[in-house]
Amino acid sequence: MNTVDFNDETVTPSKIVCVGKNYVAHIEEMQSAVPDHMVVFMKPNSAIGSQLQAEAGETLHYEGEICLLMKDQRVAGVGFGLDLTKRGLQWKLKEAGLPWERAKAFDGSALFSPFVTAPESLDNLSLELRVDDELRQKGGVELMLYPPSTITEELSLFTTLEDYDIVMTGTPSGVGEVKAGEHFEARLFDGDTELLRVGWIAI
Repeated sequence: MNTVDFNDETVTPSKIVCVGKNYVAHIEEMQSAVPDHMVVFMKPNSAIGSQLQAEAGETLHYEGEICLLMKDQRVAGVGFGLDLTKRGLQWKLKEAGLPWERAKAFDGSALFSPFVTAPESLDNLSLELRVDDELRQKGGVELMLYPPSTITEELSLFTTLEDYDIVMTGTPSGVGEVKAGEHFEARLFDGDTELLRVGWIAI
């Protein structure tokens, strides 16, 4: 089983629960419509990777996200995650009305920073993602259709969030292709306070 780091401890998520279409600007850039209900899909533990791939059968797209680490049915930790997507395949599956797993849940499709203790309030969390020092994504809870408290409440209605499961809360606008050799630097903030910073080089 693949692992992530939480306060210098190695922990094993049983699954990754992902929220889609949670930022209006991203919905618009994907030429989609605001959904009537929260969009949810899942990635297995095997999706957790350690290297940022530029290709996996086709060019991959990055989506930076605020991530929540669960313990005792509450948010214990926060981190940054990259949801990697086979965008071409995803469009084909959408057009056919089929599930997204082949485009979203493949091995290595989720990368995570170390997780740190969650602040008392999650309302001021935000992220920044730079690629080769260029700001590509910036956004936070204030822009979400479904903030973390709503996400965890709705998820609890149909699935059990086991200890160290990860919830990916959706991506702001600015998604794009991963290109080999690019340097990705992600930062997670609580208000003006930087909680963590992590980097990857695409291969």
